[in-house]
Amino acid sequence: MNAIVLQHPNVNSPRTASRISTQIRRLRADALWITLARDGATGLQNFTPALVQEFRGLVDELQDRRAATPLNYAVVQSADPAYFSMGGDLRFFRDCIQRRDAAALRDYSMRCLDLLESWSGRLKDTTTSIALIQGRALGGGFEMALSTDYLIAEEHSSFGFPEIMFGLFPCTGAMGLLSTRIGARQAERMMTNKKIYSATELYDMGLVDEVCATGEGELAVERFIANHSSRLKARLKVQQSRCRHTALDHAEGVRIVEDWVETAMCLSADELRTMDMLIMMQEREATAPAARQVAA
Repeated sequence: MNAIVLQHPNVNSPRTASRISTQIRRLRADALWITLARDGATGLQNFTPALVQEFRGLVDELQDRRAATPLNYAVVQSADPAYFSMGGDLRFFRDCIQRRDAAALRDYSMRCLDLLESWSGRLKDTTTSIALIQGRALGGGFEMALSTDYLIAEEHSSFGFPEIMFGLFPCTGAMGLLSTRIGARQAERMMTNKKIYSATELYDMGLVDEVCATGEGELAVERFIANHSSRLKARLKVQQSRCRHTALDHAEGVRIVEDWVETAMCLSADELRTMDMLIMMQEREATAPAARQVAA
């Protein structure tokens, strides 16, 4: 199942300080592979304000081209071998809290909500989205993975919502994305129990659609596309029906953002120290591979 790599003047155009690379592969149907890179300044694989804005722009590009040459599939993956995503930008959160800048926190969170709603809803009439997880997907990264139509995880991957460790909670679509599949009470437990789940555990819960061997994720995506595209029109119609039944509630999303910002601005000294500790751990882990490479 060899894929033919195609070029497209919009989705493959260079982006200023880009963290997103795109490639169109043809395997019975056109698929756009979207690869997220680490932040060049910090080395972290997280959703900075700049990445959220860039990803949102890419969704706009995909929507603009739907009428002419729609892409049948959009696959999101990470260039980081350890993380699909660490989640939100904790250092940005911490700086906003220290400056008492609730407006900046709200703007960031609303942009995250807008991206999640656009990615999970605006393309469903033509495009099936796929998340390929080959590492850890935490916080907002876990939400992004859940918002796709099909989630494939390599067996070593892990997932969780660590926000409760420093007194916060997922700020966009976690409750809606989880509760449609496992119910609101179980969703609440997942968002507050600090547990890190394996790919197999989430497969058994119905949150991961397919678990494959480590290193075989891209082949699993290609197999899924080959099978799915054999009855593409019918499957798109079923997909559209599912999305109408399980669409995210925008008003509830805005309420969650407001609650999140209010809670963030009231974190205790102990909770802020925990956030500081997690920031240091993330930054230390991000620099470790480079340090090992220099030592070698």
